[in-house]
Amino acid sequence: MLDHSFWFYGIALFGIILVRYFLVAGGMYLFFYSSLRKSDSGQPVPQNPSWELIQSDIKLSVLSAAVFAIASALILSGYSLGFTRLYSDPEQYGLWYLGISYILVLILQDTYFYFTHRLFHHPAIFHWVHQGHHRSRYPTPWTSFAFDPLEAIVSSLFLISVVCIIPLHFITLISVLTTMTIWAVLNHLGIDRLPPSFPHHWLGKWFIGPEHHSIHHLKYSLHYGLYFTFWDKFLKSEDPKFVERLNEQLTTDRA
Repeated sequence: MLDHSFWFYGIALFGIILVRYFLVAGGMYLFFYSSLRKSDSGQPVPQNPSWELIQSDIKLSVLSAAVFAIASALILSGYSLGFTRLYSDPEQYGLWYLGISYILVLILQDTYFYFTHRLFHHPAIFHWVHQGHHRSRYPTPWTSFAFDPLEAIVSSLFLISVVCIIPLHFITLISVLTTMTIWAVLNHLGIDRLPPSFPHHWLGKWFIGPEHHSIHHLKYSLHYGLYFTFWDKFLKSEDPKFVERLNEQLTTDRA
């Protein structure tokens, strides 16, 4: 049974989240943004963003880490007090439920992200909620968690709410958080950092990849999704030129 104080959770989780950010984002940056690295097409990769922009991303990410740590501390404190639907016995709902609940949360999180993200781009609130994330027109892994404080709060509200509504095993919750971290870093790699075949295959039609999000950083009115392209397709916020290039690549791959 978890019985530590809220502040213990908050401080410990703040350290864990920061270490995770610097290890994952820093490692991916060193690997994919080396000045000596060439793209998989043999051409030089795009010029890296300035150190000033990277510093701005890191500062916002540290603030976001504080917000996420507070949210996580609230979840663990709520669990200790019996306010959440988190559970520790994998047999309580059956092993099959672990996979079902994981997929369900990803779908719900993607939906929540799409509509809040699109709202953040409204001119009336963009400057206050989302402008910090878009200082980097050409994102890097450092940009992956560079959120304005208000955006970080709105983002954290999803997990706080979902653990109070849907029964989730701790393994499922950790899996969702891990997926979110890896996906965020991959989506901020930028164009030409990965092989041309990624994500240009049949899965590329349904999942958000680095090219999707790179287009979003250049054209704010396109590609609002987090994991899946469903809402972008359904609500016509997907770049038609991207779809054309994807279809051309699929045709080439089959030839």
